[in-house]
Amino acid sequence: MQDEVAWPVPIAPSLPTVHSPTLVIVAAILAALVTTVLSAVWFFNRNIPGLRLWALALFCTTVFCANLMLRDHVPQLPSVLLAQGSIALTAYLCLLGAREYMGRAPLRHGMAAVAMVLLLVTVAYFTVVQPHLGVRFVLSGLVPGTCFLFAAHTMAKGGFRKVPARYLFAGTVGVHGVFLLVRPLLFKLAAPADASQPETGMVAALSQFVVLESTMALVLVAFGALMLTNEFITNELRHLAEVDPLTNVFNRRAFLTLLDKAISNAQRTQTTLPVLVMDLDHFKKVNDSWGHRAGDDVLRHFVMLAQRCLRKEDVMGRLGGEEFAIFLPNAGAGGAIAVAERLRAMVEAHPVVTEQRSIALTVSVGVTLCAGSESAGTALQRADEAMYLAKERGRNRVEMTVAPASPLVPVTATPAPAAPTTLAA
Repeated sequence: MQDEVAWPVPIAPSLPTVHSPTLVIVAAILAALVTTVLSAVWFFNRNIPGLRLWALALFCTTVFCANLMLRDHVPQLPSVLLAQGSIALTAYLCLLGAREYMGRAPLRHGMAAVAMVLLLVTVAYFTVVQPHLGVRFVLSGLVPGTCFLFAAHTMAKGGFRKVPARYLFAGTVGVHGVFLLVRPLLFKLAAPADASQPETGMVAALSQFVVLESTMALVLVAFGALMLTNEFITNELRHLAEVDPLTNVFNRRAFLTLLDKAISNAQRTQTTLPVLVMDLDHFKKVNDSWGHRAGDDVLRHFVMLAQRCLRKEDVMGRLGGEEFAIFLPNAGAGGAIAVAERLRAMVEAHPVVTEQRSIALTVSVGVTLCAGSESAGTALQRADEAMYLAKERGRNRVEMTVAPASPLVPVTATPAPAAPTTLAA
């Protein structure tokens, strides 16, 4: 993609050449097609980040190619300004799309608008006041090339979406950005030393390669955007299948799958794997007294408190209703008891404030250590039995069993303090 293209002469009479105007027409058609495809995908999936901006970027590329095709039928200044503006806007929109997809903060459009105005004013000056094709040629590569490199860096560095397809996108825009930056130097080296001499075959070949490279970059960027879209949708479906939508922790099926893997890993490494099962005391009274909306607030509040007590490697899941489970890799029995007691005390000390009401909470916790070859279901059942023993012994307690054949042993028994709205009997 360049500011001005002189249709090249054949490299040599005996060598086949590609008709450059035909290449531009092909590039324009491809740009229009991929713009239509990405726009259609975005229209039916508007939650996909970055896709709308990438579709707009490819639309700007279509405008650039159309302008290049019609340059002989349009006054010079409007044609040059449209070429410079469209390719710069293409790169900027590509950068914005990359930042949006990766969850980065948006850029300030005011500064970008000022930069665009300065670019167009400079181009107009070197077109009308002091015509200089070389300066315009450098600007046509410097501004978009820099934006493309920043877009490549954003995608390669990643964020909370570290998906494999980002490397294709980053590699494509990165290589294209580098080529735009070094393109003026390549033409300078290929040009004859004496400006009065005719263009060499190398200049002609380089002119054709510019169009070919831009066309390839166009196709690869569109393909990369579609791959990123596919991975986003796949991850969203996986999230819906594995995560509880209310509390944003793993659902029962996903938690059991992860627990089975953790048990196998603990058996292989000869380490302990504590499992906690927790149940909010008298949760039904919350729904009956304050409604299901208050009950949802209580569940989210409990998860927030529980996550404050956990390490990064600990895993929490919702088993159903007001019952939750946690497994603590490499924590040991003492560590598990400490976490369970800390969680119990934190829940007791932090009531839920909803609609100007303070709702006191308590939780009963059952703790167990997984045996070497047992299943996740067996371990959860044993922890569940310990949790129900805690309820039988007064609630707001932690009970533990250390082995399948071991009797249940009480660990703590702390009565709940008075609160503005008491739910425990």
